[in-house]
Amino acid sequence: MQLTVTGKNLEVTDSLQQYVEKKVGRLDRYLPTITDARVELSVENTRAAKDRQVAQVTLRTKQAILRAEEASSDMFASIDAALDKVQRQIDHYKGKRWSKRLGGNGEGAAEATEGEATEEETDEGSRISRVKRFAMIPMDEEEAVDQMELLGHDFYVFFNVNQNQINVIYRRRSGDYGLIQPEMR
Repeated sequence: MQLTVTGKNLEVTDSLQQYVEKKVGRLDRYLPTITDARVELSVENTRAAKDRQVAQVTLRTKQAILRAEEASSDMFASIDAALDKVQRQIDHYKGKRWSKRLGGNGEGAAEATEGEATEEETDEGSRISRVKRFAMIPMDEEEAVDQMELLGHDFYVFFNVNQNQINVIYRRRSGDYGLIQPEMR
């Protein structure tokens, strides 16, 4: 597992680096397929002092991305809380994968290596301020819902192996999910 620790408005000290390495290193026991771990530590300029120290943890495997962010008045507490949240996501992720494997629902899904998401800044005169490119992993609708939930997003773009096309899954206000399937005219 490759670990990257960065600081935003904060210098990452040796003790902070060692603390993060020790804590993130333990996650490898629970999910040995982690290929990349990124921890971003930042000090935000907010009114509430209790939410200034922010820790964001992003773990990448071949099939999923797990992300958690926590804020508190102490950086070490923020790191612990974010890693606790990631631990719960790992448990949820592993439970879903095992239930699918035992039930046979996920057979035949193609595996692909997930690439890095890249962002490009565009011209200032354009209405599009950022372009994001990423490699897609073929999956079915249920896997897309799980991935969206693990990331904590409201929508997720994926290549649907059942329809053989790109689809978007999104969370509706009522709490259930919607699926957008484009049609060419």
